[in-house]
Amino acid sequence: MVVMGKIVAAQGIQGWVKVQTFTEYLDSLLDYDIWYVGNEAAWKPTKVLEAKVHGKVLVAKLEGVLDRTEAEKLKGQLIAVPRADLPKQTGDEYYWSDLIGLTVQNLQDEVLGTVENLLETGANDVLVVQGEHGQLLIPFIASVAQDVDLANKLIRVDWQADYLK
Repeated sequence: MVVMGKIVAAQGIQGWVKVQTFTEYLDSLLDYDIWYVGNEAAWKPTKVLEAKVHGKVLVAKLEGVLDRTEAEKLKGQLIAVPRADLPKQTGDEYYWSDLIGLTVQNLQDEVLGTVENLLETGANDVLVVQGEHGQLLIPFIASVAQDVDLANKLIRVDWQADYLK
C-alpha cells in the first residue's frame, strides 16, 4: 500500500471528510474509486461516492459515512492505494511516500536528518528534513539530490553543513 493522504477533519454535516493529500497534484486521488482507509496495521477498502478539490484540500463523501459524527471518527486515518494500481515511474521518478522516512546524508557523510514531508513549490519539489539542526528545506533537484537509495533508505545530497546556519 502507498499512503496518498490523510483525513484531517469532517466537512459539513452530511458525512464529508477533508483530506490532506501527499501527492504531487492535489487531485491525484480523484483517479481512484476505492481508497484504503486506516493505518499500516489495518486497511479498510472504502468506496469513494464523490470527491472534489476544495481550496488546498480534497473533500470526499465515503460510503458508509452518513453524518458529521461518523466523519469526525475518521480524523487522523491515512488513505492509501495498492502500489500495483499506481502508474509506473521512470528511472529518476519517485513516489513521495517512498521518500518520507529516508535518512538524508550529505557528501561529507554527515546525517542531516529524516525526510518528514515534501513540498511542491512550482519550480521544484523540496525535501522537508527534520534533524538535530531543526527543520531543513532541501531542494529535490538533480544537482542537490545526488543519489536516492530506496533499498538502504538513504538520500545523499550535495548540501554543506554551512547551509544549516
